[in-house]
Amino acid sequence: MEAVTDEGPRLTRKGRATRQRIVEAAAQLMFERGVAGTSTEDVRAAAGVSSSQLYHYFASKQHLVRAVIAHQTEAVLAAQEPQLSRLDCMGALEAWRDLVVALQTQRGCEGGCPLGSLAAELSEIDPDARQELVAGFARWEAAIRDGLTAMQRRGELSARADPGLLALQTLTAVQGGLLLSQVRRDVDPVRAGLDMALSHIRTFLI
Repeated sequence: MEAVTDEGPRLTRKGRATRQRIVEAAAQLMFERGVAGTSTEDVRAAAGVSSSQLYHYFASKQHLVRAVIAHQTEAVLAAQEPQLSRLDCMGALEAWRDLVVALQTQRGCEGGCPLGSLAAELSEIDPDARQELVAGFARWEAAIRDGLTAMQRRGELSARADPGLLALQTLTAVQGGLLLSQVRRDVDPVRAGLDMALSHIRTFLI
């Protein structure tokens, strides 16, 4: 039986699995078709659940979209591990660049960034979703910043460097590169964007 708390339903193992199946199905459909192009009926059919099951876990499509944002944030960050958590030297940054490029190569540059795609569609029409996307991108940016800060603390990066700004510039290069790679179906833009960002970081090496 599923107990209910003030924070929502406390799910059984089976309930968690069902909820996760719904979120994964919604995330895949929204990545392929967009949020507007994905109906709750589409999600229900893809997840193999009834309407009553879907609405038991998600009161509305908006609630489901929030869950998809959280899911895609975790998926995007996890796909970059273990490199993303260890960006504390130029070799590690270069290995991360290679991983990001390889991931796009595997996907044929289709779909772009799962978070970036959601941001492009939702930022102007759903303020709550936009804030959750801001938080997701902030986690990505923080991982880059933490690595650069570690380099600076070890004396490998000049005191003139601003790890926060460098992290923002690097993430901006990633997002712009992913968008152009999606449009062109070519990994060169994301590789070029990251190469540019890493070249800028090198100017602060000691």
